[in-house]
Amino acid sequence: MQLRNKRIIVTGAAQGVGESTARALAREGASVVAMDVDEDRVRATAHSIAAETGGDTTFQVVDVSDRGQVFDAVAAAADRLGGLDVLVNVAGVQRAKPAEELAPEDFDFLLNVNVRGTFYTNQAAFTAMKASGGGHIINFGSDAGMTAIRQLGGYAATKGAVHAWTRTIALEFAQHGVRANIVVPAMKTAMTRAGAKEGRAGVYAKVPLGGDLGDPDRDLAPVMVFLAGDGSRFMTGQTICVNGGIGMAR
Repeated sequence: MQLRNKRIIVTGAAQGVGESTARALAREGASVVAMDVDEDRVRATAHSIAAETGGDTTFQVVDVSDRGQVFDAVAAAADRLGGLDVLVNVAGVQRAKPAEELAPEDFDFLLNVNVRGTFYTNQAAFTAMKASGGGHIINFGSDAGMTAIRQLGGYAATKGAVHAWTRTIALEFAQHGVRANIVVPAMKTAMTRAGAKEGRAGVYAKVPLGGDLGDPDRDLAPVMVFLAGDGSRFMTGQTICVNGGIGMAR
């Protein structure tokens, strides 16, 4: 098992990419704390993973936009796990609208989860990782944060912020042995199915590898296992695109 003894938190773990990631990490022997705002779903996910793997997978109900909740939850998880090696911060939301129609409440919704949620989870994880002697923060970006996609202006702005923030903490946290990288996925999930028809659908039809989105279990999970393991120890500040070539970072 590649991740035996790894202590990992996965946010947004109730479904989709988060669930797939948590399951893959647990299969490789990691102890996983699955966090999500949806109590029923995250409980069911954690119980399912624990039953399948026989490993140590538990859950916590956390609203990542609430700083107090995040710091308390991460501290409790690190205490239970005996430290923290990896944070996989999947939690994110989308709202598709033409740019001129975005209202203040749309910006608040996107900023609170995608930007503040990233800041808070990363800060809390850094505190725990510094005490453990190092770790790896894996944030989720988006092709929308690197290129223009119609109707996703607000979402794109928040993901662009995640990209810039992650590069900055990679630089600042390195002296403490804490790495930070960005994963840019293009997977079939509830979020992508609900994306703007004129925006995401048109772009995704042009995916070079097969003309369609990837499968989280088959295409993304193995990459997440690698990033959570020791093989990625000399990588930080990087953008890892698992998107079939729809966008190419350098």
